[in-house]
Amino acid sequence: MASVFTQIVRGEIPAEKVYETRSELAFLDIHPKSPGHTLVVPKLEVASFVDLPPEAAASLMTTLQTVAKGVTQAMGTAHYNLVLNNGARAGQVVFHVHFHLIPRYEGFARGGGPSAPLAEIAESIRSAIAALQSGG
Repeated sequence: MASVFTQIVRGEIPAEKVYETRSELAFLDIHPKSPGHTLVVPKLEVASFVDLPPEAAASLMTTLQTVAKGVTQAMGTAHYNLVLNNGARAGQVVFHVHFHLIPRYEGFARGGGPSAPLAEIAESIRSAIAALQSGG
């Protein structure tokens, strides 16, 4: 059975998508640790990072960097955690490689920060990425 992330990639489950390439998708986490918490996944369903083909891993890192620039600009913070839980003992719940990009805010060790509906946050991040890609 396809993972929940594959179902999101296929459009079978709705998500607040913020960025998409031929090979990856970035969308907001529905249980965010902080506003702007974004997941970046390869469209190829693979459970373990080391099982990604090298070209897919390289593409994923490029997309992750693009999304990090957009999230930090949109959310007004240059600080974030980048997390990969690989394997059940590492806390992986969805066995489809994914990175969490979790913005961090002044005065909040964990969580906190500006609050807005997910749709507004997603639009801010999409706009920031578009501006960055157009040289803005």
